[in-house]
Amino acid sequence: MEQEAAFLSLPEIGRIARRIDRPLVLVGMMGVGKTTVGRKLASMLHLPFVDADEEIERAAHMPIPEIFETYGEPYFRDGERRVIARLVGSGRHTDRKVLSTGGGAFCDDGTRALLLDKGIAIWLDCDVETLIERVGRKDNRPLLKSGDPREILTRLKNDRAPFYSQAPIHVVSGAQPHHVTATKILKAIDQWL
Repeated sequence: MEQEAAFLSLPEIGRIARRIDRPLVLVGMMGVGKTTVGRKLASMLHLPFVDADEEIERAAHMPIPEIFETYGEPYFRDGERRVIARLVGSGRHTDRKVLSTGGGAFCDDGTRALLLDKGIAIWLDCDVETLIERVGRKDNRPLLKSGDPREILTRLKNDRAPFYSQAPIHVVSGAQPHHVTATKILKAIDQWL
C-alpha cells in the first residue's frame, strides 16, 4: 500500500495541479509535518509554499514563544487570524499556494471559517507516539513547556480532533518519506475535487 501511495506520474500531478483553484491549507497538530510535507507538496505542484508561523513571527518582529510569553495565547490567536487572512487572500486561482498553519489555528472559529471558505483544508494527522518523537527535536513549542509532552499532546489531540475533522480532506502520515505523505494528499485532493 505504501509503495502504491509513493508514486504519481508527472502528468498525473499536472492534471491534479490544474484542478486546484485556491490555496491548499495544511492543518493539524504540532509535529505532524505540516511544514516539511507542505514544502514537498508545493514543490511537486510548482506552487509557492508559505508557513503561517514564519509569517506571524515576521509580522510581530518576535518569535512565537516570545509572543505567547509576553502577550498570551488570545493575543497570539488574534494576530494569527489576521496574518492567515492576508495569506489566503481572496481564495481565488491567483492565490494558489500551499500554506501550513500552526497547530491551534484551525481551532479558532474565525480562522477555521476563513480557511474553509477560501482554501482547501487538509487535516494532516498521525499518532501521538510519532508526534512525541518529532516535537522532541525542537525546544520551541510554547504549549509543551508546562508539563509532560505525552500528556499534553494526547490532551491537545483529543481536544482539537472535533475542529480538525471539519477539514474536508483527512490524510494520516507516519514514519515515511515526505513525498509519500504528499502523494497521499494529492490523491485525496484528486478524489475530493
